[in-house]
Order: sequence, then structure tokens, then C-alpha cells
Amino acid sequence: MQDEPVYRRTDLVGSSRQSVSDAIETAIGRAAKTLRHIEWFEVSEIRGRVQDGKVSQYQVSIKVGFRVEA
Repeated sequence: MQDEPVYRRTDLVGSSRQSVSDAIETAIGRAAKTLRHIEWFEVSEIRGRVQDGKVSQYQVSIKVGFRVEA
């Protein structure tokens, strides 16, 4: 019987002054420095900061899934 993968999930919050996409990539990039085998993410919340009537920061809560080593 071939082993089926098992995943662990962790919550992260990424931020960016540029965009939601950059906030996601910031979170994934930082996590990839300490977590191996990241295979998926799921956006659970998008929020931001407003200053002087303009968006000054994007924040994205994500769930990241990584494969557990055998």
C-alpha cells in the first residue's frame, strides 16, 4: 500500500503596502524559510489599514498547508 500524504495546517498573517497578492506572497515567502513542503494556502480574511482616506496597508490571514514527512 502506497502512503497517502498527511498535511499540517498553520495560520499566518501577511502584510503589504502594495496589494493583497503581495501580502500573501510575503507570508508564504517568510514561512518557506522555516517550513518545508508547503503545498497550498487558503485566504481566510482580508483587511487593511486606512490613513488620510487612503489604503496604507493590506493584511491577509491565510491558512498554509504543508506535507508532513514520513
